[in-house]
Amino acid sequence: MATTVARVAEILPQPTQVSKPKNTRKSRREAEEGVRYFLAKDGSSIEKPELGAEVASEGEALIKAFQSKNGVIYTVLAYKAEAEIDGGSPTLVKRPLRK
Repeated sequence: MATTVARVAEILPQPTQVSKPKNTRKSRREAEEGVRYFLAKDGSSIEKPELGAEVASEGEALIKAFQSKNGVIYTVLAYKAEAEIDGGSPTLVKRPLRK
């Protein structure tokens, strides 16, 4: 039985260690730098979203949305599609756009 377990362990790929980011807040903040916050325009719906006024932060968006009649905010991330050629094969990648 022990021999079978040892053989299975040899055949199966060994798990790799994944390190967590040391500062999760910083990583999240860096990821959110490109996020833009908008209040929903009057008459906007989930089926047909329309962006209203842009606000500076998520906190400001939440407060103003709460004070408005519909209470909806939209977040927008903008990317540009570009082609990278590696070894003669093109690969499409997205590059974040900054305001």
